[in-house]
Amino acid sequence: MNDSWPVAELDSVRRLWVIARSTPGVAYAEQVIDAPYDRVWAAAADLESQMPMLITDIRSFTVTSASGERLEALARSPLGLRARFDVRLRPGWCLMRSRFLLGGMAAVPEGEGTRFAFFGGLRLPGIRLVDTALRPLTEPLAARALKRFADRLRP
Repeated sequence: MNDSWPVAELDSVRRLWVIARSTPGVAYAEQVIDAPYDRVWAAAADLESQMPMLITDIRSFTVTSASGERLEALARSPLGLRARFDVRLRPGWCLMRSRFLLGGMAAVPEGEGTRFAFFGGLRLPGIRLVDTALRPLTEPLAARALKRFADRLRP
């Protein structure tokens, strides 16, 4: 390669979109939130309080260890089910993965507001076979979670 090759850099939201679109079984939503980036990301990065509000199937989300941008967390459902998550959290970017679940959030400043994206889904064998039928059913769930988050940030 030489220096004349084109370069395409993606911001955090675009990278999350690429991951969501290339991963079967996930629902994705994004919107511009009328709040400054620092306020939006501070709220999103508070995983212990935000995850139960974003995802209604999570009763609690507890960070059990942290080393730099790598965290481990334990999620509990209202029915008592548990899932251990590996988390990568840095400014404007969060990916979470458990044995059966995958999720992520990203944010970038946009004008006076913040473009925020969220995705979540299942990691199950064979999910690719039902992905095209599943996405239209799950996309509204991601949009609702994102709306709940945005509504809490309104003044």
